[in-house]
Amino acid sequence: MIGIDVADSERRLEEAINHKVQGEYDEAIAILENVLASDPDHVEAHRQLGLIYGFQGLFDESVEALEKAVGLDDSRADILCDLAMTHAMLGMFDEAKPEFEKVLAMDPENKVAQQQMVYFADMAAL
Repeated sequence: MIGIDVADSERRLEEAINHKVQGEYDEAIAILENVLASDPDHVEAHRQLGLIYGFQGLFDESVEALEKAVGLDDSRADILCDLAMTHAMLGMFDEAKPEFEKVLAMDPENKVAQQQMVYFADMAAL
């Protein structure tokens, strides 16, 4: 197996994020897929791919990529929060609520998760 050039992967990841920020999703996806071809367990590449798919309305692909990222590193509250937000947007509240609870257990100051838990509390009061 050819060794993975971590510095090159990180440079390409940054390039992909720049494309994402500019709304150049196809370019960003191509770079991220290239990163994943050489480093299939690159957590941040999976996360960024999941976010871009969500922006494009490709929600099944978004959930799949974000679940992969969480599966590779379940200690990152930011990625779990992205997955929970995607589940919430899709109306998958039974999945989203425990994910937000876990985010808050990991990061009690997480504003997004705090706001979402208020929403769930309001829903339960109805």
